[in-house]
Amino acid sequence: MGDLLLVRHGETEWSRSGRHTGFTDLPLTPHGEEQAKSLAPLLTGRTFSLVLASPLSRAARTAALAGVSGVRTDPDLHEWDYGAYEGVTTDDIHTDRPGWDLWTDGVPPGREGFPGESPEQVGARADRVLSRVGPALADGDVLLVAHSHFLRVLTARHLGLPPAEGRLFRIDTGTLNRLSTEHGRPVVAEWNAKP
Repeated sequence: MGDLLLVRHGETEWSRSGRHTGFTDLPLTPHGEEQAKSLAPLLTGRTFSLVLASPLSRAARTAALAGVSGVRTDPDLHEWDYGAYEGVTTDDIHTDRPGWDLWTDGVPPGREGFPGESPEQVGARADRVLSRVGPALADGDVLLVAHSHFLRVLTARHLGLPPAEGRLFRIDTGTLNRLSTEHGRPVVAEWNAKP
């Protein structure tokens, strides 16, 4: 049984400033590109039975700069649909909704085509990804390159927790995270690793 490796894309302007970045396809900052390149030593020499990335360019660019090949795009790996809160910081949201919490409240609908998602809806996408990568884990390690909140929910679901428990797993930009097993149970083996 292989390990499930999770890479959060490198820094963007909005990740640096704390703005919720769901479907807005921002490029990596120069620092984000350096973060992505710095992941290469952590991934070199590993053989992956499957490599999947979000369809957003910041994830694909991170994988390329980290030297990862054979990447397939999976639309379920996109970040949380933040609806009306796309591009807005938590501090700004708290100005109007002081008690708001992404993990319990979800987000209100945004412009047409972006209805927003609840933690349970993101969890359903994570479950689909986990179902697809399960057979590949039998053949070796699997690498997913995606986004903070989505990967946090995926981690919770992999560990058998409700989607909202993703709140417990902060993932920094440009880091490697490894989910493994111990005595047949899923565990967090490495978190926010940097070279």
